[in-house]
Amino acid sequence: MKSNVKQSNREAAFTIVELLTVMSIIVILIGLLVPALNQVKRYAYEVKQRAQLNSIDTAIELFNSEFDGYPDSDALDPDAVPYCGAMKLCEAVMGRDLMGYHPDSIFRSNGMGSLNNNLYPPQTANPIAYRNSLSARKGPYLPLDNANAYQLMDLYKEVGPYAGENFVLCDVFRNVTHLQSGKKVGMPILYYRANTSNTQHDFANPDNPQNIYDYRDNQSLVMLGKPFDPPPDGEPHRLAIETGHQPGYRFYMNTTNDKVLASHTAAVRPYRADTYILISAGSDGEYGTPDDITNYDWRFRE
Repeated sequence: MKSNVKQSNREAAFTIVELLTVMSIIVILIGLLVPALNQVKRYAYEVKQRAQLNSIDTAIELFNSEFDGYPDSDALDPDAVPYCGAMKLCEAVMGRDLMGYHPDSIFRSNGMGSLNNNLYPPQTANPIAYRNSLSARKGPYLPLDNANAYQLMDLYKEVGPYAGENFVLCDVFRNVTHLQSGKKVGMPILYYRANTSNTQHDFANPDNPQNIYDYRDNQSLVMLGKPFDPPPDGEPHRLAIETGHQPGYRFYMNTTNDKVLASHTAAVRPYRADTYILISAGSDGEYGTPDDITNYDWRFRE
């Protein structure tokens, strides 16, 4: 009887070869499954990013309806202080303190109005002025919880020419470590307003004053580099400068309307030539690469 039990146990056991075979199959299946899961995850983020850009589109159109024009996107404020398109976008749809946009704003970096009055006073300094300011505000045009608004100094170790307390709207990709909380957040959404009085889209001469879009609107921000790369914020993005080309060349290539090119007309035109464009750095966190996500339908061209 005992010999029969031992015989049965020996027959039920796996051999080393069988175990190695099973393990090899499991490793192969994992190797096939992980890339597929990563692809699904990336696609989900891309869908989420397009939804965010759609929400920003709606917010900008609400601003346009309220103030009969799209927000400014010039690289400088009226005092020639650096205050780029991404920052002006956030002020327009959220306000400088994320509590709504003040209608007397002239998009100054310090939040002062045309009469040198503080349009966004802190509550602690002057509660009455703060309440009066809030009563005059419009918006915010985006829900605060979904705005992904962060101060520049919480994204970059070095903020270059900018005031670090200025807010930007960030995309949904988690490439940047928030310097205060340590959580992962996205890169700033770039915003460019079209100058509808101009007629050119000249990627051979990015500094052409007749260009409908001005790459310099966010150039200094893009030159800050990638916060997730050393030192201290990595190399400038491809959108800012590309080997063998003038600064701005990549921006104009990526915003050239393919449908106009395909029609063989003499004129080269940008997408959304009468409104504005939005650019997310995409999953790699770098502006100017094929995975960028925009509010227009484009394809990457070398």
